[in-house]
Amino acid sequence: MSLHALHRPHRRGRPRSRAALLSAALCAVLPLTALTALAGPPGAGAAEDPPVAPTLRLSMPARQVVESWGPRVYTDLGIRLLVEGADLEVHLNRSSYDDPITASLKLSDGSLRTLGDDLTPTLNRLRRFLVLRFEPLGDREPFTRGLRACLGQVSDRVDPDAAPSSPYPRYCYYNPYSLGAVQGIPAGYAGTIGDPWRRMEIPRGRYDVSVTVARRWAAALGMSQDQRTATTRLVVRKEPSCGVFLRGCRPHPTRPARPDAELRPSAVRPTPARAVDPGDLPPDTPQPDLRALPAWGLQISRNGNFLQFAATVWNAGDSPLVVDGFRRSGEDLMDGYQYFFDAEGHQLPDYVRVGSFEWDPKRTHQHWHFRSFASYSLLPVGERPDVAGEHDHGVESRKEAFCLANTDAVDLTVDGAVWNVDNSDLSTACGDLDSLSIREVLDSGWGDTYAQFRAGQSFKLRGLPNGCYNIWVEGNPIAHEATGARTLIESDYTNNISSRKVCIGGKDGARTIRRVEQIGLVQE
Repeated sequence: MSLHALHRPHRRGRPRSRAALLSAALCAVLPLTALTALAGPPGAGAAEDPPVAPTLRLSMPARQVVESWGPRVYTDLGIRLLVEGADLEVHLNRSSYDDPITASLKLSDGSLRTLGDDLTPTLNRLRRFLVLRFEPLGDREPFTRGLRACLGQVSDRVDPDAAPSSPYPRYCYYNPYSLGAVQGIPAGYAGTIGDPWRRMEIPRGRYDVSVTVARRWAAALGMSQDQRTATTRLVVRKEPSCGVFLRGCRPHPTRPARPDAELRPSAVRPTPARAVDPGDLPPDTPQPDLRALPAWGLQISRNGNFLQFAATVWNAGDSPLVVDGFRRSGEDLMDGYQYFFDAEGHQLPDYVRVGSFEWDPKRTHQHWHFRSFASYSLLPVGERPDVAGEHDHGVESRKEAFCLANTDAVDLTVDGAVWNVDNSDLSTACGDLDSLSIREVLDSGWGDTYAQFRAGQSFKLRGLPNGCYNIWVEGNPIAHEATGARTLIESDYTNNISSRKVCIGGKDGARTIRRVEQIGLVQE
């Protein structure tokens, strides 16, 4: 405070009281620290700003023309959700398979406000989110269509001050046993609600269309009647004639180009001498946490002799699983090294020698496989694969080598989860015969699903007695029975295994599934 400020002349007007003059005198002589003490700590007495929820408004063009292919059109009708004030971020979670899915809204202070546990039965779509009513211009009867929501697959910035890009998932992934999902649209953006090129059956003609956010969702998100409704005049006409050399008559969305920097192996080949033992890693080293979902998609093969299934192992840890392979000179073999990363994505200095990669020359493979990522077994009820000894009437899958990829979003709400991944198909991770090194990644929140439909990978049922068995799926299985050691380093080894009961009947060449264990409320 300057002396000029303390001795600034008082405005003319009402005379100042004796108390006011005394106060002014005190201010003139008290040191600044004393004034601060009298005033109290900064912000004392001031109420904190309450958390802000987004303001939402439905929008669509006033008039639009779409072209039909037969009875179908491929369009989202330009329906957009405009977001203001704060990001729209919806979390979907189930604490167990026996519990319903809870929808929550993330507020501006980071807290979650529960929207309800009866809004949607699925994690990959917001069920019954929109209602579309079509009023034909003419004598035809009106009709309605329902639309599930996958928010923000395409988001466009409409406010110049908004963030430069959307961080939210670009797709809504499906796995029947997923545990958590996120959908969102940033503040200052207009985002799609349904699939951008959704197929709908709408006869040719002209319509007045009204689109409304369903009452329960509108109430949960705080949308008024005006905010939750939009209208358009729609004209559906016959498709144009597509010549042989014309392209684009039936448009399809394309995925954006993927950056590949994150998928490159370490630029410097590690040396065994620099690799540390797992026990020598610093105790606070971020690590993956591999877990197994129940086997799903069970069916009998066409020849009646194999039990086919899908299995997912996922990473619930706060750090990605990153394994680089480095080729031995003149060999079709790579040495594997596991790397660790902090919360900012920076590689930590310590790494561990883990497992190996082998080249698979079979015509249906022809890529590099990492060994010991997962194991599958079909055992009589009462037996476990992680208990040493012979298993009576059991079947082991011969699937023992893997090419890791982020195929399934299992829980995008865990700490460190990556919402948009770069290696969601095998072409990014498996390499080719000339590869000198490769990197395989399983990001936090993501799983790698293998469908066991090939002979040797599915369970052979020929000669197996009828009865009830458990399908066991184990991530990072025990590699050495004598020591109990596993190949990969992770934070928790107690949650790596899952089982599901299945009862087999029939006879060789015509085996049947008599019953499959129902897992909680999940509907496959």
